[in-house]
Amino acid sequence: MAVLTIEGGKRLSGEVEIHGAKNSALPIFAATFLCNEKCTLQNCPALSDVDASIKILKHLGCKVVREGDQIEIDPTAAHNCTIPDELMREMRSSIVFLGALIAKCGKARISYPGGCELGPRPVDLHILSLQKLGALIDERFGSIRCRRVGRLCGNTINLPLPSVGTTENIILASVTARGITKIHNAAREPEIIDLAGFLNACGAKISGAGDSVITIEGVEKLGGCTHRIISDRIEAATYMAAAAATGGEVLLKKVQPDYVEPVFYAFREAGCELEIGADTILLRAPARLNRIKLIRTQVYPGFPTDAQAPMMAMATVARGTTMFIETIFQNRYRHVDELCRFGANIKVEERVAIVEGVDSLYAAEAQATDLRGGAALVIAALAAHGESKIGNIRHIDRGYAELETDLQALGAHIKRVDY
Repeated sequence: MAVLTIEGGKRLSGEVEIHGAKNSALPIFAATFLCNEKCTLQNCPALSDVDASIKILKHLGCKVVREGDQIEIDPTAAHNCTIPDELMREMRSSIVFLGALIAKCGKARISYPGGCELGPRPVDLHILSLQKLGALIDERFGSIRCRRVGRLCGNTINLPLPSVGTTENIILASVTARGITKIHNAAREPEIIDLAGFLNACGAKISGAGDSVITIEGVEKLGGCTHRIISDRIEAATYMAAAAATGGEVLLKKVQPDYVEPVFYAFREAGCELEIGADTILLRAPARLNRIKLIRTQVYPGFPTDAQAPMMAMATVARGTTMFIETIFQNRYRHVDELCRFGANIKVEERVAIVEGVDSLYAAEAQATDLRGGAALVIAALAAHGESKIGNIRHIDRGYAELETDLQALGAHIKRVDY
C-alpha cells in the first residue's frame, strides 16, 4: 500500500509537459483490435487504466510491445472474443471493447465494467445502440453476451443524451458494418475526434466527429497506422488548479489549448492571468483567488465534469463563495467530506455544492474516493499548512502519470511512501 505525503504551503512555479489523454487512449486501444495490421500509438500515458487495456488486448490475442510512451499493437493473431470479469472490473471504459468485439469476432461475452463509483452509468444506451446495428444481445447473471448474423448493418441512431462511451461504441461497431450509420446527438468531446482520426488513418470513412451528427460509412476492413494521442485536457486543468490554489505560476507545454478552453473562464474569474500559445498555456495566479460565481458541469464544449473536483479544491481557498452544479453524474461530490478534513467549508444539497472560501487550509489525512476526487485532495494538501497524507491513491494512478515527479518539478514537497 502506498500513500502520498505532501508538505503544503509551497508556491508552485515552473514548467510541466502534459501527458497523453487517458480518455482518448482507451477507446483507441479498443479500436486497434479491429485492425488487420500493426498499429503504433505515441504519447501513451503510463497509467494503471492503460495497463488494464493492455491486459485486455493481450488476453484477446494481440501482441503488445511498449517502449516509453510508444505502444505497438499487433492484432493480426487476435482470436479471443471474451473478456473475463477480473479485467472488466478494473475500469469503467472497458465497455468500449464490446463494439469492437462484436464487429470483428461476430460474438462477444463480457461482464459489467468497474471503475469509479460516480452514480448510475448504465450500459443500456450501449446495448440499445448495438441492437439497432443488428447485434443480438442477451444479459444474464451479470454478463453481456452478443452475437451477429452476417455483418452488422448501418442505421440511424438518435441518442437521448450525448454519451461519450456510447458514441465510441457505435463508431467501433459500425466502422466495418454494411452501409451507412448516422449518430444524432453524438458526443462532441476531443476524444471522439481523436478516435475518428485514428480510425480514418486506418482506412475508415468517418465524418462529422466533433459535431452533433457523425456519419460512418462502413468499410470491408481496416489497416494500421501510426497515431499520436492528444494531450490530456483534464490533467492540464488539474495542474492549473494546483498552481492557482498555491498562488503560483505554471507553464503547460505540449498541450492543445483549444481543448482546455472550457475551463479558462473560471480561472480568469478567479483572478488568474492566462497567456495562450500554439501548444502552451501560461497561468499566473494572484496571492489570493477571487470567488468564481458559478461552475456548472456540462457536456463538451461546456465545463467538464472531470475538472469539477480539482476546481472545487482551488475554490476552497478563494475569497468569497463559489457555487457548483453537477449535471452529469449523481454521485460526484464524494470528495467533499475529505476536503472538509483540511478545513474547507463546503455544503452539499443534491447536485449543488456551495464552497465558502477560507483563509487557510490545514494538513490532514485523507482518502482518495475516486480519480478526480483524489486529484482534488492533492491540490488541497498542496495549499494546506503542514504535512498531509493521501491514501487510496490507486484511484489517482488511474488517470495521472508521474504526478509526484511533475509536481516536484514545480517545487512541491511531495513523495510516495510505500507501507
